Amino acid sequence: MGEKPCLSLAGRTLRWTFPGGPTGNAIYEHDFRADGTVEWRQVGGGAQQPPSNVAKEKQTRYESFEVAAGLHLVSYLAESGYTLTVLVNLNDGVLHGFASNDKQWYPLVGTLSLG
Repeated sequence: MGEKPCLSLAGRTLRWTFPGGPTGNAIYEHDFRADGTVEWRQVGGGAQQPPSNVAKEKQTRYESFEVAAGLHLVSYLAESGYTLTVLVNLNDGVLHGFASNDKQWYPLVGTLSLG
């Protein structure tokens, strides 16, 4: 078997938004679980998802690494086919990342708030 996953954000709930990219201006809440899954849901902003999708929490496997004090690199592959890789700066609330799928790639800068 492989190594134990890195889950430096386990037990945290974070809200973030990116003004650009495939979900521009939507606010998402992320619950990073100790079992290696992240659950997220849109909680505001951006084009709202249809009601049948808003109530449904999305869940997938993630990994996160604390690369320096308060700086966490996190990545997950959503069922939409997009991979999100983000440097979460808990010190100043700024996010830097990339969203990509097999056809598109978006560099992202956004903001963070603790849930």
